[in-house]
Amino acid sequence: MPVRSDAEIESSIASLGRERDSGFVAIGDSFLVSHRKSIILAAAQYKTPAVYFHASFARDGGLLSYGPDNADIFRRAAEYVDRILRGANPSELAVQVPIKFETVINLKTAKTLGLTVPLALQVAASEIIE
Repeated sequence: MPVRSDAEIESSIASLGRERDSGFVAIGDSFLVSHRKSIILAAAQYKTPAVYFHASFARDGGLLSYGPDNADIFRRAAEYVDRILRGANPSELAVQVPIKFETVINLKTAKTLGLTVPLALQVAASEIIE
């Protein structure tokens, strides 16, 4: 559901909360980042599980995040800058895509939502918040 305000965030998540076995995946954009706390609070209020695109959401109380490891992206970007500064032609460098991803699981939020996170998922996670 596209949302453009705090009111739309709450009404969208509230409608999902009324549906049985529902949840949502938050796709990354600057609006969602700037409204992170509102989204997390609404998801908690309406007991709606959510998967987020950035670890900060799970660290701030969201259920789970899965996305590229930003530190790895910046480290690899620095290598590109170094190559360019040493004379490489940017148009001849291969396009880069994320290769390292991180999963952060907030078990405290899972418990609040009445969910059990499978042990296999916990073992595979980059970070667990208890």
